[in-house]
Amino acid sequence: MENKKIWQIAVLDGVLTGIYVAGVATIMTFGEIIFGKGDNAFVGMAILMLFVLSAVVVGSLILGRPLMMYLDGNKKEAVKTLGYTILVLFVLTITAMVILAIKN
Repeated sequence: MENKKIWQIAVLDGVLTGIYVAGVATIMTFGEIIFGKGDNAFVGMAILMLFVLSAVVVGSLILGRPLMMYLDGNKKEAVKTLGYTILVLFVLTITAMVILAIKN
């Protein structure tokens, strides 16, 4: 697989992960407005279920395709894809932190 295709996969997976994280962060930030004040056991259960769901979704987005590549025998491409995806996530994280620093 050529490097351009690997980069496209990495950027797609990284951006989809960023969008998912932004959605979860929005729900957590505005949760009380959306769902009302929670003062029972269902709040804790909902937060833990969201955590578990997030681990599965983000794990699948970041590790799913490289794992399939690796199992298909494309070990070098799998490692490159994972590395590039991590690089994309790093850039997104730094970008978010810079935006926060400028905003404050």
